[in-house]
Amino acid sequence: MIKTQLTTDKLAVTFSMVCVLHCFFTPSFIILTSTLFSVSVNNEFIHLAILLAATPISLFALILGYKNHKIFSILLIGIMGLLTLTLALLLSESAIGEVGEKLMTLMGSILVSYSHFRNHQICKSLDCACHDS
Repeated sequence: MIKTQLTTDKLAVTFSMVCVLHCFFTPSFIILTSTLFSVSVNNEFIHLAILLAATPISLFALILGYKNHKIFSILLIGIMGLLTLTLALLLSESAIGEVGEKLMTLMGSILVSYSHFRNHQICKSLDCACHDS
């Protein structure tokens, strides 16, 4: 049986890491493969798509974790991370520069990943029924 808490925490961490990888490695990938691709990639669209996929899964996992373990700080850290990722997208390079956008994206992803990691650790330490043994 698939355990919802474990699965959603892992999926949310994966989306956060995909966001970081996209942010930091897409420019290098495009430069290295520029002779192979004639189509331009809309970087902001990809960032938005990852964020739209990650946000509901992450919120679901964080809220489920809070309901199971009643530790508000983990929920708050995760929400702060999601807000930071959203703000990085909304402000974009034009307002905060490329370095600012990357730093905000990295910080938001770290906060989201940390909150899900802690959520999972606490779940394991309480030996609750929301994960596999």
